[in-house]
Amino acid sequence: MMDKMIFGRYIPSDSFVHKMDPRSKLVFVFAFICIVFLANNAVTYAILGAFTLGAMLSVKIPVKFLIGGLKPVMWLVLFTFLLHIFFTKEGEVLLDVGFLKIHEEGLRQAVFISLRFTYLILVTTLLTLTTSPISITDGLETLLNPLKKVRFPVHEMALMMSISLRFIPTLMEETDKIIKAQTARGAELASGPVKERIKSIVPLLIPLFVGAFKRAEDLATAMEARGYKGGEGRTKYRVLHWTVTDTAVLGSLVVLAAILIVLRG
Repeated sequence: MMDKMIFGRYIPSDSFVHKMDPRSKLVFVFAFICIVFLANNAVTYAILGAFTLGAMLSVKIPVKFLIGGLKPVMWLVLFTFLLHIFFTKEGEVLLDVGFLKIHEEGLRQAVFISLRFTYLILVTTLLTLTTSPISITDGLETLLNPLKKVRFPVHEMALMMSISLRFIPTLMEETDKIIKAQTARGAELASGPVKERIKSIVPLLIPLFVGAFKRAEDLATAMEARGYKGGEGRTKYRVLHWTVTDTAVLGSLVVLAAILIVLRG
């Protein structure tokens, strides 16, 4: 599962999405996060699903690989689904077995919220899969440039977000190595009572945090040795270019939002 983790991982490809301006992809993701809340019935969620599937196919990355990399997050989606089923007590009772009662509104909310959560995860993951961390930093910094007038540290904020995304796969790989090392020493991490499994997490967390702080210290030392002084006075080696494709993709979001508004129940 660690090897298939796709969060924060950039996968090169020749799709038109990879060639898009990072600013347009960032705007696309932020706009989609808002638009997804316009859906409130089966038809609108089906349209959102078709749009999300089209976005997944457009990046020329196997859908099976994308879904496989999201398996760890699917547990969170399943938890959300069960939470709504068991605790939403509205509408007609569909199932009444002892202490278990499933209401119509509970089932409806469970399905819709889980789908909304899944769509958001898939689309936001496509951003990191098709955009390198450096491009995300440049795009985010450009979009936040107006905040410099109020002395907001735009460059530093963009850099921190980029480094965070970049180190997600690294930390996952480090976790995998620690698990294998602990298992080789006889640790039982996947068996036994729940209490024992929770205790076994501690030997994983300590070396993981120590390694993370060590990596952060090494990165800070390397940046200082190269004369990094922040974003003030820095020039850009990579020049961002907004194309017709970027405008067309954002235009598709406008069409999607209009359709969802019209079909809202």
